[in-house]
Amino acid sequence: MKDLGAEHLAGGEGVQLFGLLNFYLEQEERYQPREKGLTLMEATPENDNTLCSRLRNAKVEDLRSLTNFFGSGTETFVLAVNILDRFLALMKVKPKHLSCIGVCCFLLAARLAEEEGDVPPTHDVIRISQCKCTASDIKRMEKIISEKLHYELEATTALNFLHLYHAIVFCHTSERKEILSLDKLEAQLKACNCRLVFSKAKPSVLALCLLNLEIETIKSVELLEILLLVKKHLKISDTEFFYWRGLVSKCLAEYSSPQCCKPDLKKLVWIVSRRTAQNLHNSYYSVPELPTIPEGGCFDGSESEDSGEDMSCGEESLSSSPPSDQECTFFFDFQVAQSLCFPP
Repeated sequence: MKDLGAEHLAGGEGVQLFGLLNFYLEQEERYQPREKGLTLMEATPENDNTLCSRLRNAKVEDLRSLTNFFGSGTETFVLAVNILDRFLALMKVKPKHLSCIGVCCFLLAARLAEEEGDVPPTHDVIRISQCKCTASDIKRMEKIISEKLHYELEATTALNFLHLYHAIVFCHTSERKEILSLDKLEAQLKACNCRLVFSKAKPSVLALCLLNLEIETIKSVELLEILLLVKKHLKISDTEFFYWRGLVSKCLAEYSSPQCCKPDLKKLVWIVSRRTAQNLHNSYYSVPELPTIPEGGCFDGSESEDSGEDMSCGEESLSSSPPSDQECTFFFDFQVAQSLCFPP
């Protein structure tokens, strides 16, 4: 095994990787959701007027489903979750606005992470997600989200650290890269992202815990020694590391258990009724008649000491009435589309 000492990195690939690591470390705190807002969300009881952790987690599951359905990459999903959590930790959001916000976060992330030709059209995302709003609503909400986050959307996330750690580890070993699957690690990161608690973890720590658990699974002493040296470089305390490692291990164990229903990886199939099939063409291109968000915006500009600004005006900006019978039969059950992409 090669030493990770600085004197052995000069002039090699390692010095570039560690330079990038130091840059990520400088950036990660800037893009973390506000902890006070996340804590308030966790402590909020479930009701019709306030956003709780269960609703947030359900919306992240929807984001994962959209990502899978449109064939977007893990980067799009992780970035969308980061944008969502930063916004929710800053604003007081009513549950009825969450669907529109989720679609906006997905689209904003897709434009940053995907090739231009791979970004799904807004109307398609609205229809597939069954978001009860119009394209103009989405455009207006995207502007609100971008402004509140000061247009700093391209964040440093745990996925960036995960890929970088993987590169650093295999830069200093003769082991084959195939023994440590990035696809599996990304799937595990998605599982963690679906739980609000992991938004409190530093991205560098969360990624390190995932890699550490996977290396222990394959029982590679050499890779583990390298990772411990990376941990030392990061100056992560044992207390912090083992706290988050325990939570990650518990989360992955629950997702791997037989009690956790994980859809298979088969291609999504549209299941429609005969009546729907007869009207499918026309209903797909019909535009729902829904009121738009008022020009005044959805948010109250006043600051709140508890969790930021209050999203209270524009109560009826998004229609809360169910879609027509014809439109309702067109859409498949969105929950069926959810898939963890967890390898066996």
